[in-house]
Amino acid sequence: MSRTYVGTSVPRNEDRRLLTGNALFVDDVQLEGMLHAAFVRSDHAHGVLRGIDVSAALARPGVVAVITAEDLGDYWQPGPLLVPPPPIDGIVFNQASQVPLAKDRVRHVGEAIAMVIAESRYIAEDALADIVVDIDPLDPVVGLEAALEPGAEIIHPQLGTNLAAHVVQRHGDYETAKAAADVIISRRFHYDRGAAAAMENRCVAARWDPRAEELTVWDTTQAPIPIRNGLARMLGLLESRVRVVAPYVGGGFGPKIMMFYPEEVLVPWVAMRLGRPVKWAEDRQENFFATTQERSQIHDAEMALSADGRILGVQDFFLHDTGAYDPYGLTVPINSQCTLLGPYDVPAYHSEFRAVFTNTVTVTPVRGAGRQHGVFVMERLLDIAARQLGLEPAEIRRRNYLRKDVFPHTFQILFQDFAPLYYDSGNYAPALEAALDIVGRDTFPREQAAARAEGRYIGMGVVSYVEGTGIGPYEGARVTVEPSGQVRVATGLGTQGQGHYTAFAQIVAEVLDVDVDRVHVITGDTREFGWGTGTFASRGAVVAGSACHEAALAVRKKVLETGARVLGIAPDDVELAANSIRSRSNPDRAMTLGELAGHANPLRGAVTPGSEPGLEATAYFGPDHGSTASGVHAMVVEVDPETAMVKILRYIVVHDCGKLINPMIVAGQVQGGVAHGIGNAFYEQLVYDEGGQLQNASFMDYLLPTAMDVPNVEMAHRETDAPLNPLGLKGVGEAGCIPTGAAFAQAIEDAVPHLGLEIREIPLSPNRLFELIRSAPGVRVEALAAD
Repeated sequence: MSRTYVGTSVPRNEDRRLLTGNALFVDDVQLEGMLHAAFVRSDHAHGVLRGIDVSAALARPGVVAVITAEDLGDYWQPGPLLVPPPPIDGIVFNQASQVPLAKDRVRHVGEAIAMVIAESRYIAEDALADIVVDIDPLDPVVGLEAALEPGAEIIHPQLGTNLAAHVVQRHGDYETAKAAADVIISRRFHYDRGAAAAMENRCVAARWDPRAEELTVWDTTQAPIPIRNGLARMLGLLESRVRVVAPYVGGGFGPKIMMFYPEEVLVPWVAMRLGRPVKWAEDRQENFFATTQERSQIHDAEMALSADGRILGVQDFFLHDTGAYDPYGLTVPINSQCTLLGPYDVPAYHSEFRAVFTNTVTVTPVRGAGRQHGVFVMERLLDIAARQLGLEPAEIRRRNYLRKDVFPHTFQILFQDFAPLYYDSGNYAPALEAALDIVGRDTFPREQAAARAEGRYIGMGVVSYVEGTGIGPYEGARVTVEPSGQVRVATGLGTQGQGHYTAFAQIVAEVLDVDVDRVHVITGDTREFGWGTGTFASRGAVVAGSACHEAALAVRKKVLETGARVLGIAPDDVELAANSIRSRSNPDRAMTLGELAGHANPLRGAVTPGSEPGLEATAYFGPDHGSTASGVHAMVVEVDPETAMVKILRYIVVHDCGKLINPMIVAGQVQGGVAHGIGNAFYEQLVYDEGGQLQNASFMDYLLPTAMDVPNVEMAHRETDAPLNPLGLKGVGEAGCIPTGAAFAQAIEDAVPHLGLEIREIPLSPNRLFELIRSAPGVRVEALAAD
């Protein structure tokens, strides 16, 4: 392996197609005779569905069909439980999965009630107004605590409760730790909802070929193989007769994983019934009501510490909003529960949560998938404890980090992969010191004092995080050297902009010693590769990248064996060099890889027993445990206490994602994650009223950070190799957004220490921060500007 591609910033090979408009997205799929779908959605958050009159819609010219739950027959069934809960002792879990179309009851605003199929989307949209839906409203259940009160309306009558789950996990004895503590910190924390807000909304197109008996589905999914498997099962087809293609996808962030949304289930079914292609594309307002959301939790947390600031134990009781349905099981709250422990030595931990059904949009993973919540609670408790003990925020973290000699480290609670929470590797203190050096630990106090003298309020926040990445079960890849000399790589992952086409090409090109631009990567097409799980949980590079590496090694072995035979030399005399093979002892005896591929697929002769034709191999990789990424974020902000506007002056990330495949792509992933995290911290909040009506379902009212709000991120890389995969990789896709809210809160408090401000909720907004400043202890609002 004489060439080095892994670890270098190879330009992204997919960008030319994207920037020139030649990339295929699902809404670009145009087929002869294609019909278009639109959905009638509930205006009520909760109610009994009495009837649906579709006669006027059917009479409208251009309308081909109107589908209700009754029309689906046996096809109407609740969706599958996508992720079962871990086998935790004493767990309570009540399943209620989303249905294709509401039948007897509606459970959130935007729930699909009927589907219109028409010759154009315009006609389908017009026909929606023709349909009369009769709903008897029921009292909506919105607040988490209200949902569990006696007498609350039950969202799923068959369950008899709004409790979706109750889980207790612990290690050590918190009560003993508390009795021995010198300091007890207790607070309530709120972390509210947000939207994923991907650039491309969801879209599904389907075509049924009755002659080939083959269904082709184009889907904006992060998991084409599970979608194929599920559709084949539901439609009674062989998996080989269902092809799911996830082409270029304009952002996933979690809600596009493998949800089995109504639209994904219904569009293929209708295409088969009508014998014509059908497409549905979600508009932006629909996205607020029909695509899953994340984040609402309330934590009552407590930390017990010694007088020198060492953590003795943590206790956390929290409520988690799962929305109207819980198809993703307990993924998000389990992530919160486990990630709260962070990079710290926590001898005793007691965590208990209740997941709650509410009449709001269903909650599933969104970038970070609950990890933000746990990090926010732990980091805020440490900040409050440091203030009470007279310690610097960095010092209390320094005193509580797990030492590098304790890895691998296991906490005796279960993670979402059904195994005890396992940290494979890490070295946290150097990342903290690097972040402090970059932000200017020695110079910042002087800068802060000088700004204060000018009437400006600047502050710094420094927080830590740990993220479990690269979980199983497995992914696979097939690598083929073609007679043209080009190398083809196929994997079952979908890709949503992470740079898989480039990173996987780098891995394979290095193993085979070929030009990286000769390696062509195919993702997201179940016909090309039919085994695997999907792109989520920061696992693509770790799991699928390792599979690409293993498949390339197998091809390399075939190249050397076949080359020795064809060149008539000893196996140990063969070497790979610049798209060719040659003799080490006589470099003139050489052949290109393309020529060798031709010899490996002869038109005459028998295949030697025990060998295979072609220069091709398929490999799979499934890790026993995930890879633990970690890092430190530092932020400098300026706060205007009169207007509560906050400007981020600097943002520093020191992160450890193991071996870097492509530093440029890693930098882009971190920058994008930070932008997402800043939105979560200060701009993005979905606001539901008491009636379950979403009050800000448009980009006029739902604030997203712009390029003016997101600074350029200053980055430093640390590489603690992951020991459980061949390349030492850890995930990075979610790292930028996980600790941002905690850093933001600490920095604001540091900017205005004289206010006695204590931030215990995220997301903030200028308006909410203004309210918190006005209510800060001992402060007269009129005097703020002059202070």
